[in-house]
Amino acid sequence: MANSTVRLGAALLLAVYAVAARAQDDTVPQGPPANVFIAPSGKVFRAKEGQPYPVGDWFKAADTNADGKLDKAEFLADAATFFKVIDRNGDGVVSPIEMAFYEQRIAPEVLGYRVEVGLRGGVPALRPALLWRIQSAGGIDRPGSIDPGGGPSADDLPHKPQKLDESGAGASPFSFFDEPEPVAAADLSFRGLVSRADYMKLAAIHFDTLDHEHKGYLTLATLPETPMQRRLDHGRRHR
Repeated sequence: MANSTVRLGAALLLAVYAVAARAQDDTVPQGPPANVFIAPSGKVFRAKEGQPYPVGDWFKAADTNADGKLDKAEFLADAATFFKVIDRNGDGVVSPIEMAFYEQRIAPEVLGYRVEVGLRGGVPALRPALLWRIQSAGGIDRPGSIDPGGGPSADDLPHKPQKLDESGAGASPFSFFDEPEPVAAADLSFRGLVSRADYMKLAAIHFDTLDHEHKGYLTLATLPETPMQRRLDHGRRHR
């Protein structure tokens, strides 16, 4: 119990630091900016170049009563819904194989893949390249077509990778939190597995960190910008 409390406290401190650090940390992958947002749950939202940054797509989907306020219950419900996507066999635990599926088929950005969006219809294909994380997980192929269950509709899915980013930053440039692998970040017991309880515990920490004014809800206007969002905004201002 004591060890669990210590780990949870450490995770909370890390999450608080991660959000605070975003204001100073503009480190993003090299190459063209990617209009990509990775939600606190780990779900990926992608938009075509020139379209609004897709954090709004996540907020709209999570704000189920459409009142412009994302309360904690809605935030946690959004996380719980995505956990069902990544817990493919429904046993309440994300295994290394399921985590590899998430990384390779749902969110290849965490492995450093840069993908273009909406260049042509159909489900995209990703060519093999160097991976900086899990290389072997029985039953999971190297990156191929992206699973639509984990992200946008097939019409909005990416179709081919751009230059591979080998920085190891993973999801961090596209996220509110400095978590290169947002699902693995919920492995609070360091077992190589992510239980639903730990995943939801981290989701609660994420909400409390973002709700730093303790209002009990989040609004789109008060959410921090991700490093990639700042880069895109900077580019638009100077065009």
